[in-house]
Amino acid sequence: MTTTVLPARPVPVRAGRSPRERRSHRRRWLLTAGLTAVAILVVFPLYWMVVSALTPGGQSQSSEFYLWPDAPTTGNFTEVFATQPVWHWLGNSFLVATVGTALSVCVSLGAGYALAKYRFRGRGLLYALFLVTIMIPIQVTLVPAFLVVARLGLVDSPWAVILPTLFDVVGIFIARQFMLGVPDALIEAARLDGAGELRTFFRVVLPSCGPLVGVLVILGFMNRWNDFLWPLVVLQGNESLTVPVGLSTLTSNPAFSSPWGAVMAVATVAVVPLLVVFLVFQRTFVQGIASTGIK
Repeated sequence: MTTTVLPARPVPVRAGRSPRERRSHRRRWLLTAGLTAVAILVVFPLYWMVVSALTPGGQSQSSEFYLWPDAPTTGNFTEVFATQPVWHWLGNSFLVATVGTALSVCVSLGAGYALAKYRFRGRGLLYALFLVTIMIPIQVTLVPAFLVVARLGLVDSPWAVILPTLFDVVGIFIARQFMLGVPDALIEAARLDGAGELRTFFRVVLPSCGPLVGVLVILGFMNRWNDFLWPLVVLQGNESLTVPVGLSTLTSNPAFSSPWGAVMAVATVAVVPLLVVFLVFQRTFVQGIASTGIK
């Protein structure tokens, strides 16, 4: 019995990359390097803030460059939280940001729905007037708004910060653009089934606005948490201040040997709520921005 030995198949030799593949590979590496450099530029201020908060007073005032302190310490946190009402500042900011954002989102959703789905005389003019108010600087309305708040007796209270910011033109614009994509046939079908206007809005329109709500929550919470000028005008007592205004008082406070260490310590703690809110709503935020831009 004879066995036949088949000749071995030649192993194909892979040719080198074509010029097009080499160019694509080079562009991909350049894009990765560029994005990495941009990411470092964005993250480095946050890293430096944490490093400065952990740096002892003497080293933080020196002109020597360092990427990590020789002896990290939490003394800046202990000192500023023991001598200043930082917890009151954080509580005030959290109250203003959460309540103001919740009420502003409700106003933006209602106004956006009305401007997108209701037909009434003067709708275009009203919407144009809304957009014009974006170009008015806050310094123009600062004194009239303060006089109104003073007449209502709200000075030095959280409501003095919350109420004037309920009407968010940018939020209304984003809500209108998003709701233009909600099918009119869906709303008409709900009305034919006997649903009233409120039931149509809450049962049909609102469930499809999850990405929109994520966008409005993140933008609203961030703007109110970081707001400085208006709280500086209407809040007066040291325990009534919000975090940005309270931080401005630390730089001239003689109680600290290293005011910038105290400032960075409070700033490090103040960043945490913003990160938490963004991480919770990041997926809907990206979807909402993309949908609003497409529509």
